Amino acid sequence: MIIKRIPAGIYAANCYILVDEATKESAVIDPGGDADDLFEAVSEMGAEVKHIVLTHGHLDHTGAVRDFVNKFDVPVYVNKKDWDLMSNNEYLFGNLNFNGKYVYVNDNDVIKIGETAIECLETPGHTPGGMSYKVEDKILTGDTLFLGSIGRTDLTGGDFNVLIKSIKDKLLINDDSIVIYPGHGPSSTIGYERNRNTFLR
Repeated sequence: MIIKRIPAGIYAANCYILVDEATKESAVIDPGGDADDLFEAVSEMGAEVKHIVLTHGHLDHTGAVRDFVNKFDVPVYVNKKDWDLMSNNEYLFGNLNFNGKYVYVNDNDVIKIGETAIECLETPGHTPGGMSYKVEDKILTGDTLFLGSIGRTDLTGGDFNVLIKSIKDKLLINDDSIVIYPGHGPSSTIGYERNRNTFLR
């Protein structure tokens, strides 16, 4: 499996392009803006986009969803709790006012791209429908867990205690060697965050 990180949009949210090497089928995680740049990256990788997958519904992670749906006619995977906030135009949530197919993802669901399995992990707290996605020895954590930090919880639907529980119950149970790919900033490892992240002590 190939993974490419592209900071996109005005808040430089990390968009990840996951590509199954055997089939070139791909999933695009959190296309937050700069659609043309993301399209170019997809083309350069020779990827065949099959899914758009969202870690959560904030607009800085969803800004180019419409463009991808229009170009590739693929489904958008999102947790229903965040979909409800998006469809109600809640503050800072992306607008879903366009035609598209939505698939609700829940804990332990699996999304396939070719021979690669993407395991869905519910990690609420930053938003009610926050999701993380485990692929092989990597976890895409969205705005749940960052290098040395955690997602903010002072926005609509945020809950600090729920966020900490999500991190401890769903992320820190993994081996220290697992690499995390957050929604902003550089990657880290479970071991580093377990031992160095002051929010988790």
